Parts: sequence; structure tokens; C-alpha cells
Amino acid sequence: MQRIAIVDPSETSREALRTSLLGVDFVWLEAVCAKYEYFDDVIKSSVPDLVIVALDSDRNRALMMISQICAQYPKLPILTISSDHQALLQSLQRGARYFLTLPLEFESLLTSLRRALNESGTYVQGPGVPDPGTRSTLTVALLGSRGGVGCTTIGVNLAATLAADPNNNVALIDLDLALGDADIVMDMSQMDTLSMADVARNIERLDMNFLKRAAARHPETGVSLLRHPLEMHEISLIHEGHVERILNLLRISYNHMILDLSKGLLPTDLMGLRLADVILLVAQLDLSSLRNVVRMLHTLQIEDNLAEKVRVVVNRVGGEGQEDPISLKKAEEVIGKSIFWQIPNDSKAVAAARIEGKPLIQFAPRSRVQQSMAGMAAALCGKTSTASAPPDKPGKGSGWGRFFGRS
Repeated sequence: MQRIAIVDPSETSREALRTSLLGVDFVWLEAVCAKYEYFDDVIKSSVPDLVIVALDSDRNRALMMISQICAQYPKLPILTISSDHQALLQSLQRGARYFLTLPLEFESLLTSLRRALNESGTYVQGPGVPDPGTRSTLTVALLGSRGGVGCTTIGVNLAATLAADPNNNVALIDLDLALGDADIVMDMSQMDTLSMADVARNIERLDMNFLKRAAARHPETGVSLLRHPLEMHEISLIHEGHVERILNLLRISYNHMILDLSKGLLPTDLMGLRLADVILLVAQLDLSSLRNVVRMLHTLQIEDNLAEKVRVVVNRVGGEGQEDPISLKKAEEVIGKSIFWQIPNDSKAVAAARIEGKPLIQFAPRSRVQQSMAGMAAALCGKTSTASAPPDKPGKGSGWGRFFGRS
């Protein structure tokens, strides 16, 4: 039984929250406080496992209190509640880790409580994908082992596949700031929409309304796309602090975020990797791509927790009537990591869909590659745990292992 303390000066909302918590069988409501200024004494008397702070009665005082709690009890998780998206964002910036929007839904409350009270914030299932049932937003970053391996195609189609579920609200963020083309793949390049550069220019007054205008909605799939800067010189406007603030704000309104990164591991990319729950490292079964997988895994190990989030996805497996240059089994031996998902080579369907500017779920829903995409989306959402892998094929014994320093 986990102990919770709440603070809310509003009697109406405080009693509604108290009543809801009494219906949760895995928590014990240890303290209910009606004044922000008294809450420090409440915590001091018996430090709970979680505190819940309602922000709407006096936002400034509540935010000041959150900063003080974080300074005194840095490991104590804080969940904030508000009807104001800007207030929730500010609470995250002050140190709160979780949030709920009003009006409060009981199922959302349960989900947030389970997530906040889990020591790691996730539980591992199957090949190690965090279960989104314990989190408010699942953020997936796509990182290519080199150019041309299909990250943008996978990102667009993964986002469209997730958005096909009416319970999902999906955002696709194009962080390939110089050469991104997610808007072209989705046939949105001619739309008169804002870009990441416009958001960066207005970062000091950024709120959810502005960000929703910038994240243009794809009319057929419902995916919201935040596109890369339209002019090359605008790239310099954007730094990692902008990415952090934008993604934290988007978390409030979207339960799935797909980040299409550049190949340069720039500071903006690294921020995306830090904020991601899962990193899909996309490769192909060839020497240069797999060599870079090894190099990237070594690089990501330098920073805590990044390498553990990586799932290797092999794209374009099994060319039409041809063997792959390197077998799946040998690839796993070399990179020292199991392959999370395999996407079959279906070049005709992918190329035709790209020409039409439509995701595969619309253009070729029965294609092999879209069926594989649906399976991967389900696995990421915890609905299945293993990839349906095509039969492995022997490699050609080309002596490529020396490039990896292995026999």
C-alpha cells in the first residue's frame, strides 16, 4: 500500500479527488491539506510515497511550493492537476514529474498513479518496450544507422498506423532540421503551416494553442505534424532547450509522439533521445549500416540510460528473389543485441505510396510492409511481445566481421 498526500485549497475539487483516491485499492490517503503554506509541515511529519498538487487555486504559490519540495525532497515524485495546460507545463519545469488535466477521469488517475508509484516509471515486457499503460505519453525516436535506411518512411507510417486507433492522439515531429521531408511523404509540403523555426521564435510566449496551430493536422489520418524549418538559415534558431520545452508541452495533449531525427547526432537529436521512451535504431542488412549500429550503440552508452532504450529495427529484409548480404543471425551476433523488429522489402508499395503522398495504411493497407508496421505499432503499445520474423537466411561469408573487430 503506497502512501499519498494531497494539497488543494478548493474544497470542491479536493473532496472530489479524495473520493476518487478512496476508490483506489493500492494507495493509502495519508494526508489531505487545504493550504499550500501548511503542506511542507505535512510532508515533514511523514514523507509520503507521492504528493498530488492541485494548481488552480493559486498557480504562483503552488509552483513556488513545488520548487521547494523538489529542493528538499529530490526523489519524491510530484503529480500535478490543473485545467490549464500552461500551468501544467510550468509545474513540469519546476520539477513535477507527472500531471493530469481536469476534468479528472478515473482511468487516467489510475494510469498516472501506477506510473508514478513504479520505481522505474515503466515495466519491461517482451523485448523491453515500456508498457504505455503506465505512462501518459509514449515517445518513440527514430535514429538511422545511415542516410537512406527509411527512418522517415517508418516514422510517417508508424504515426499513421497508431492514429488509426481512435483512442490515440499522435504527433510526428520532424527533427531532421536541415533535410527533413516528412511533410513531402505526407503530401503536406504545400500547406500554409508554421514550422519548428516559427515555434522557436515564439518560445518565450509558447503555449498549447500556438503549438497546436504549428502542428498541422493531416486531414486523412489525423496525425499532427510539426515540420522542420523551411529555410536553411532558420536552423540556427533552434537549440536543444527549444526541443525540450516543445516536447514537454506536446506531452500534455498527445499520447504518442514520433520523433524523426537527423543522422548527425546533433544536440537537438540528443535531447530527443533523452526524452524518448524507446529509440528505434533503423538499419539494413549490409556492412556499412551494421557497422554504424555498433558505433552508435557504443556512443549512446556514454550517456546513462540511452543505450538501454534502443531497439534495433531492420528495414527492407528479403529483397525480391534475392538473399540479404548478411543473415539476421550473424547481424545479431555482431551488434551484440537482438533485433526487435524486421520490416520486409516491399519497394513497389512503398514507392507508389510515397509518389501519391499517402501513408501505407491508406494506400496499401494489405501490403506486407503495412502489416509489419501494424505489428510493430502493437508491440510498442504492449499488445504483443515478439516480432513475427521471416525465416533467417545464411550470409554470404564475405569476411565483413573484421570491420567490427570481431572474429
